[in-house]
Amino acid sequence: MPGTRKLGRTTDHRKAMLRGMVTYLLENGKVETTVTRAKEVRAMTEKMITIAKVNNLSNKRQVLAYVTKPQVVTDLFDKIAPKYADVNGGYTRIIKTGTRRGDAAEMCIIELVEPKAE
Repeated sequence: MPGTRKLGRTTDHRKAMLRGMVTYLLENGKVETTVTRAKEVRAMTEKMITIAKVNNLSNKRQVLAYVTKPQVVTDLFDKIAPKYADVNGGYTRIIKTGTRRGDAAEMCIIELVEPKAE
């Protein structure tokens, strides 16, 4: 169930961190982070893309309440979501890259998947 990992942070810190990571992922297309954080970011990113597939004012306000940059919301509705119009889920990919040197945390790259051309 998404949203149940505490990630060793208080609720406010965790929500702010996830909002920032989702915004960064939608802005740049990929993020390097730990596996547990990536799984939480994946859940929220996929929700944002699913909401953005229907372009109306209510959905824009829902996404604006979560994503921290208005320009990213505009790009999400105009560029990112239309690419996934015919796809039901699976908008992101997690690729494990090994362990972090300092504390041996398992690291990965989470990125947006390019939909298959038909």
